[in-house]
Amino acid sequence: MLRMMCITAHPDDEAGGFGGSLRLYRDRGVETSVICLTPGQAASHRGGAKTDQELAALRRKEFAASCEILQVGRGIVLDYPDGQLHRLDLYKVVYELTLCIREYRPHILLTFASEGGVTGHMDHSMASVFATLAYHWAGRNNRYPDQLKDGLTPHRVQKLYYGTANFTLPDRPAISLSPATTIIEIGEYLDIKIQAFRAHASQAPLFQLFERHVARRGRQELFHLAATMDPSMMIQETDLFVGVKDE
Repeated sequence: MLRMMCITAHPDDEAGGFGGSLRLYRDRGVETSVICLTPGQAASHRGGAKTDQELAALRRKEFAASCEILQVGRGIVLDYPDGQLHRLDLYKVVYELTLCIREYRPHILLTFASEGGVTGHMDHSMASVFATLAYHWAGRNNRYPDQLKDGLTPHRVQKLYYGTANFTLPDRPAISLSPATTIIEIGEYLDIKIQAFRAHASQAPLFQLFERHVARRGRQELFHLAATMDPSMMIQETDLFVGVKDE
């Protein structure tokens, strides 16, 4: 079975940035996994939580509910500090993500680009840096060789995609988005994407803003093909799995 992994920074990123494609490809028989780096404990909207620990626990439950709506087969929330990803030991974070890739062995990896998506969020930018290095290093036997035991071997992910958009937000810092190379028509899955985002009830004050942004995207999710195992000339794609071999 084909497998797709998505690496994000916060609970709700999986729905807001990638939800349509995650559910679309799951319904096409692709196994899906989401690795969320933080439990979102530094969010401005607290959902009634009195402490960061309470908010983290609440948002983990919301993430699980969203993954159920999107039918994500394997959703994991790691315990890195929300809002502080730029302060972490890069080598250690990439170690953990590399291990996740080597264990799950996805064919496709989705994440943010280094500008941080339309919000330009620093945690999104760092998720991109960590995920991109893990994409490249997971396939090399000279990166984290201590992981290569008990049958675990290097794994080359065939394609790396960054989520992108065809608009920017005027009230946010200036960003330069990656050009869209891949347009996924999510059609009816837009409604499921919105439903999954609304599973993050602690973030209810963002619902209206999110839905306005979604309306600007239409029934599409845009991606930039950032790397591929089989180099070729750039082409416009309408399927993330074009050229992928089921190995």
